[in-house]
Amino acid sequence: MARGIGEDPNRSPAAHIAQVEFPASRDEIVETAEDNEAPAEVINFLKALPKDSYRSAEEALRDFGEAERRFGLGNLADDRSNRENIGRTAAEDQAKHP
Repeated sequence: MARGIGEDPNRSPAAHIAQVEFPASRDEIVETAEDNEAPAEVINFLKALPKDSYRSAEEALRDFGEAERRFGLGNLADDRSNRENIGRTAAEDQAKHP
């Protein structure tokens, strides 16, 4: 995806957000990008936006960080509740072994 000045704007998710009439759903944002022949990586990135609908382009742009995280995870849900407390586990293990 485009990240810098001078890159192809078609590769920039922000350029496709600018083409959307708001308020819009995530599906409408994706559909607009598809209609504008965005690359697959941009379309998949936009599919990773966390909310179902957006009131403005600015609101969608603010969620790019979360979309980037989801996109990096393959758009899988991140179940943080199942993560173990590594520090506690290490301290408990050390207490068991004098």
